[in-house]
Amino acid sequence: MTEPHARQDRLEFNKLQKRLRRLVGTAIVDYKMIEEGDKVMVCLSGGKDSYTMLDILLSLQKTAPINFDIVAVNMDQKQPGFPEHVLPEYLTALGVPFHIIEKDTYSIVKEIIPEGKTTCGLCSRLRRGTLYSFADEIGATKIALGHHRDDIIETLFLNMFYGGKLKAMPPKLLADDKRNILIRPLAYCSEADIIEFAELKGFPIIPCNLCGSQENLQRQVIKDMLHGWEKQYPGRTETLFSAIKNVTPSQLADTALFNFADLQIDKSAAAEQETDACATVEQFVPSSRGVVQFLDASDIL
Repeated sequence: MTEPHARQDRLEFNKLQKRLRRLVGTAIVDYKMIEEGDKVMVCLSGGKDSYTMLDILLSLQKTAPINFDIVAVNMDQKQPGFPEHVLPEYLTALGVPFHIIEKDTYSIVKEIIPEGKTTCGLCSRLRRGTLYSFADEIGATKIALGHHRDDIIETLFLNMFYGGKLKAMPPKLLADDKRNILIRPLAYCSEADIIEFAELKGFPIIPCNLCGSQENLQRQVIKDMLHGWEKQYPGRTETLFSAIKNVTPSQLADTALFNFADLQIDKSAAAEQETDACATVEQFVPSSRGVVQFLDASDIL
């Protein structure tokens, strides 16, 4: 590669890295994801998202105005052919404290879920329970997951289309056990940026042999739909995420979020509106030529 090309590539990489750092930093501040003295358990699967999350958090840790610890945790689910040496070697080279949890959830999933059926639901539940317990054991105050903006939007449509619920993945969540707080530092980051970053960094990606071959997953259907929209209407994905952050309960139909039953006409407000309307009319007077004029131009500025 020639010197000018190498310089340009380095410039593009720096821009991408800064964008990811800015988006992660903004999400952390917006939702107060990480606080002084936190011990953040970064869940590392060996995929592009968790590698990127760990890389960006380590980078931010060096310049953050607060002190917090990072410990990487991987769950070895005993999938056939899983390269057990990859993550320990990578994390040791980085100098990051880490733990490898060995639990054969693969056999459990294969035994319970019929061939050809989606395994992700059960697999994630088993993995989540194990990680929650381990977070307690090591005294982690936050559990960081690698879900990004596209994951959040896809989950929104999955719940609407297949579950009849208007919900997604929140950037910060108190777990059902009330003992763990989950954070998603990549909540503002696009999958496209993460893919490019992972390729440029050369992360040692470990494929998921359990569910990676399930081409007909409902999530993939939603992903394809969103990609089609984004291609036809660039920027739609960002607009959808903005909608998730700007919810108006009174304009939906959930009676638990808004008290529709007790809505009443405010007669005092109606009287005030009538008074305001009269005042507006009085600003206009007919001129000698029959043309309406403003009494004072400053009134309309």
